[in-house]
Order: sequence, then structure tokens, then C-alpha cells
Amino acid sequence: MTTERFEVQREIAADPAKIFALLCDPRGHVAIDSSGMLQSADGAPVRQVSDEFVVHMDREALGDLPMGKYDVTVIITRFEQDALIEWTISGAIQPPIKHLYGYRLEPSEAGTRVTSYYDWSQIDERYRAAGIFPVIPEAALRATLGILARNVQ
Repeated sequence: MTTERFEVQREIAADPAKIFALLCDPRGHVAIDSSGMLQSADGAPVRQVSDEFVVHMDREALGDLPMGKYDVTVIITRFEQDALIEWTISGAIQPPIKHLYGYRLEPSEAGTRVTSYYDWSQIDERYRAAGIFPVIPEAALRATLGILARNVQ
């Protein structure tokens, strides 16, 4: 793991298909968010790379930047049914920042080993110079896995 990527794991007592279905549903992202920024979402469940949905955000939940409420478009960048989903976002800040979020799912004796990651290694230098990355702390990824477990077990 580099200093530009967080990766956390948790065993969840649910099969990969059930977890993956929640991760493909825009409302599922809101349901498991531990940051408090995701307020609601619009769009159909994603099924492939390049699928998109809109998330209504409230940055005030983090208390770091006075961005208030805004929308982002989640764009799926990797998709392997019941195994991997990754996305980036596009929104008010242009050009897009190019940070990536994702989940890897592996069957395990307990059900599924879920790996959540946040990667900001590809962000443009102008965003890196702002000194705001990582936006989400590693503890938030861990907390989201706990909420995910609660929603699928």
C-alpha cells in the first residue's frame, strides 16, 4: 500500500452476489456511507464500465471545505460481476479529480472477504498542491465496511 491509497478488509457473512447488488445500486452507496456526505442518489443500478448515476452530496458533513450541497456523477471504471466495482466522480470541480474508489469481493469461509479502497495516486498536480487529499480518512472506509455488513447480513 502506498501513501496515495488506502485499502481495508473485512469478512462479511453474506455471499458476494448479495453484497455486489448493494454496491451496484446508487441508493446502496448512500445507505452505507460513513462520511455523512452522501445524501441521496438517482439512477439505475450499474451493470458495466461507463455506467453512471448521480449522487447528491453535502460537504458540510466533513466540515473541511465550505462547498455546501452539490451533485456528483459516479462513473464506473472497472466492473467484474460479483467480484470488483470501481468508480471515479465528475462534478462541480473540473477537470475531474481522478480519485478512485472501489470494492473487491472474494468468497471466503465466512461469506465474503470485502476489500474497500480509495486511491488518489492519479490526481492532477493542481489538486495535489491543494493539500486536501485524502478527502476520506482510512477510518471512514473501515466504518463503511461495518455499515455494509449491517445492511447485507
